[in-house]
Amino acid sequence: MDTYFAPAERATKDQLSQESEILEQSAVIEGLMETVGGLLAVLNEHRQIISLNDSFLKLLGIQDPMHALGLRPGNALNCVHANGSPAGCGTTKYCSTCGAAQAIVASLEQNKSVEETCAIKARNHGRDVDLVLNVRSHPISIQGTRFIMLFLRDITLEQQRAALERTFFHDINNMLSGLVGASEILARDTNKSPMVDIVRRSSLRLQKAVEIQRFLLECETDSYRLVPQPLSMDQLQEDLQALFSNHPAKIDKHLSISHDLGALTIQTDVSLFQRVMANMITNALESSDPGSLVKVTFYQNDATINFSVHNCQLIPEDVKLRIFQRNFSTKSNTGRGIGTFSMKLFGEKILGGKIKFTSTEGEGTIFTFSLPLTQANLVNQYS
Repeated sequence: MDTYFAPAERATKDQLSQESEILEQSAVIEGLMETVGGLLAVLNEHRQIISLNDSFLKLLGIQDPMHALGLRPGNALNCVHANGSPAGCGTTKYCSTCGAAQAIVASLEQNKSVEETCAIKARNHGRDVDLVLNVRSHPISIQGTRFIMLFLRDITLEQQRAALERTFFHDINNMLSGLVGASEILARDTNKSPMVDIVRRSSLRLQKAVEIQRFLLECETDSYRLVPQPLSMDQLQEDLQALFSNHPAKIDKHLSISHDLGALTIQTDVSLFQRVMANMITNALESSDPGSLVKVTFYQNDATINFSVHNCQLIPEDVKLRIFQRNFSTKSNTGRGIGTFSMKLFGEKILGGKIKFTSTEGEGTIFTFSLPLTQANLVNQYS
C-alpha cells in the first residue's frame, strides 16, 4: 500500500484483540490511564489506538473505547487530511510535516521519547477547527510487545495568545516610533506650543512602558535596553506625587513622600526606576486599611541610597515565603502576582540594586529598594 511518510500496514483484528488483552493485564497502564490528567492514548507499532484514557474519550465524544480501537490518532481526531490516502493518518502527503506523525515515527525508530508540536485542522460538528497540540511519544515494551504511549496537551490558547502578543507589540511599536519621531520634529520648532513638550514626554513614556511590558512577558534580561538618564530626587518625588494624586489605590488613604537628599541626582533608567517605586507604593496602598498612612522615604547611608515604603499592615508568615514569586498573589483576581516579582526583577537584575522587606508586629511592613553608591552613578550632590 502506497504511503507518503509512515508505513501504511495495519494490524489485523486478531492482533488488535491480543494487544488490547496485554494492556488490560498491565497494572502500569491501568494506573496511568486513571492518573494522567491530560490526553493519553496507547498505540501499537502500526500507530493504531489500543487504549485511551477518559479525557481522550471525552475529547472524541465517544463513550465506548472499542469504537476507537484500531484507529490512528489523526482519524480519531478527525484531522481533515487523515483520509487523504487509503491508509489514512501518517501516510498522506501532509503527514511528513505533522508534529504528531513525526514524533511517533521518530520514537519508534530511535526507541526513545520524542516531543513535537502538532498543528492540526480537525472537523468538529461540521466545521473546521484549528488546534495546536503538544505531543510526546514514548515507546514502552509490555510482555515483549512494543507500544507507544502518546501524551497530548492542547496548547491552542497559549499559541494564539503568543501570536497576538507578538502582533500587538510589533504594531504598537511601529505606531509609537512614528509618534515619537513626529514629536521630536515638532520639538525643534522654536515657536512650538507648550503642548508639544507634553506630547513628546508622554509619547516617550508610553514607548518605554510598552517596552517594559514586552520585557515582563519575555523575562529575558538581555532583551531590555537600559537608557540611563539623570534623575533628581526632587523630580522623583514630584513624579510619584503626581502619579498617585488620583490613583485608585489611594482612595481613603494618606500618602507621604519625603527625602533629605537635597539636590542629589543619580544616573539610572528613569522609567524602570519609577516602575519599581510605583509597584512598591501601590502594593503598600492596596494592603492598607482606609484612613491609614503610607510613608515613602529616600535616604542615604555610608554604602547605599535607599528608597523605602512603609505601611502598618503585617504580612502573614506563609505569604512572606513566596512574596517575590511570580504569579503568587493573595488577591483572588486572575492576572495578579506580578507586582512584587517585577520589583525584584527590575530592581535587582536590571538596575543592580537590592529589594528587601521586613514585616513585624507593631512596626508594620517596610519594603526597601537600595542602590549601592558605586551602582547609583551619582551626577551631583549638594548638602
